[in-house]
Amino acid sequence: MSFDWPTALPLIFAGLMGLAILIYVILDGFDLGIGILFAAAEDAEQDTMIAAIGPFWDANETWLVLAVGLLLVAFPMAHGTILTALYLPVFVLLVGLILRGVAFDFRAKVPAGRKHRWNRIFFLGSATASLAQGYMLGVYVLGLDVGLGGMAFGALVALCLSAAYAAMGSAWLIYKTEGDLQRKAVRWLRTALVLTALGMVAVSLATPFASPRIFDKWFLWPEILYLSPLPIVSALLFLWLWRQTFHLPKPDDQHAIRPFLTLAAIFALGFAGLAWSFYPFVVPDRLTIWQAASAPESLAFILVGTVVVLPIIIFYSFYAYRVFGGKATDLTYD
Repeated sequence: MSFDWPTALPLIFAGLMGLAILIYVILDGFDLGIGILFAAAEDAEQDTMIAAIGPFWDANETWLVLAVGLLLVAFPMAHGTILTALYLPVFVLLVGLILRGVAFDFRAKVPAGRKHRWNRIFFLGSATASLAQGYMLGVYVLGLDVGLGGMAFGALVALCLSAAYAAMGSAWLIYKTEGDLQRKAVRWLRTALVLTALGMVAVSLATPFASPRIFDKWFLWPEILYLSPLPIVSALLFLWLWRQTFHLPKPDDQHAIRPFLTLAAIFALGFAGLAWSFYPFVVPDRLTIWQAASAPESLAFILVGTVVVLPIIIFYSFYAYRVFGGKATDLTYD
């Protein structure tokens, strides 16, 4: 029996695009979160925070480029539909990413007395990009509803996703820093977890009611039994992490990476729930993966390039995190 490539190729690219989005949210989430936390940090702490993300933040954004690129070339109809509905928030997202990129470099080159201006711009860019991403997620969950209700829900998710990024940033700082800043990061994490949990609950409750099809996928028997571990395990991880914040940092800084890995696991579980909810649609209840996909010949050609590029991105990411592992050191510019 021959392999059904026309059916399999859109699934492969949907999986690759989903993987790129998840990795982006986890990795760029922590450096966006650190930018948001700039508002609560002192000047000396901000230098250490930049040192904690400096070697990684460019590489982290590569995953966003990959995800959007795959959406464009593999699912052009979906790309057009989604970008049409979300044109303004995408524009705001790009402005935020540009601002934080410019501020990241300029704060290192201006006199010390002017650095605070670029620190504020770095915070503004990070917060703007995070809010835009959250708004787009909220509108997407409701089937690209750009009415008043969709906009209000998008605003709620925007705040909660920004808090989730701040939680990721706090967890990364617990791993990468020590002393007073590390203890501050523990307090920031404890606060951000509340809004993070609220956001996941809001999205989890809204998604099944956005469509009767999605409701049936979650609440009919036996699906409800098979899917129950997703919310249960997520809630247990939230509870465990909340309790851990009262016992961090541990002596000799043991297991400092655990809060970050726990949040990454929570994000992955939430993403799995969304993927199950919307499958097989890439545009909720409008376009399926196969309806939106490019021609099989085009997908086969693109897959060859992806097979070459993706391992390089993965290798570089692992290499960068390995080389620049350990605690962030004092920030210097030669």
